Amino acid sequence: MTTPPDCRLYLITPPALDDLAAFGRTLAETLDAGDVAALQIRLKGAPDEVIAAAVDVILPIAHSRDVAVILNDRPDLAAALKCDGVHVGQDDPPCREARRIMGKDAMIGVTCHDSRHLAMEAAEAGADYVAFGAFFPTTTKDAPTRAEPELLTIWQESMEVPCVAIGGITADNAEGLVAAGADFLAVSAGVWAHSEGPAAAVRALNAAIARGLAARAQAQA
Repeated sequence: MTTPPDCRLYLITPPALDDLAAFGRTLAETLDAGDVAALQIRLKGAPDEVIAAAVDVILPIAHSRDVAVILNDRPDLAAALKCDGVHVGQDDPPCREARRIMGKDAMIGVTCHDSRHLAMEAAEAGADYVAFGAFFPTTTKDAPTRAEPELLTIWQESMEVPCVAIGGITADNAEGLVAAGADFLAVSAGVWAHSEGPAAAVRALNAAIARGLAARAQAQA
């Protein structure tokens, strides 16, 4: 039996960061609480200077903890601000254009909703990961599709490009997505709005990931 691949946490910022200094302190505590692979800065509709100010605060905190920083939507701004990568949706610049702007070493992720076809197109275009969702109801963004965990299993069994599960994920519902085959869990409100605080959420999510991986390994035995 082969060892199943790890699944790791992929945080997404709150939709607005009104107090950057306070968020920086919270972020440091949150990242210190457990394993986090990446942090996506997602500030929809914010002016470039606001995004740049957020990157200035977030990047050193994340990098000092080996956490990659991904900017949402804007490969041009991600490249200018020296982010590690960019995440693009179906209405944003396509994957190949993002790669041209960001360079060969950047991390490019693509939203693929509930569609294996879109995900295969993204993989063929050189995406470093594809994101499926939403798996659960979410108030963080307007999710046009609902994905089923089976999609993660099928993708994991047939493709090598990692898959990210997104949409309404919390410590209470994460385990099944990990067991189904998610390589990463993208979480926003499930961390920042956790009743016991973001650090407690990261600890709980990492515990759920460990249980999910154990269940995945048992299923593959």
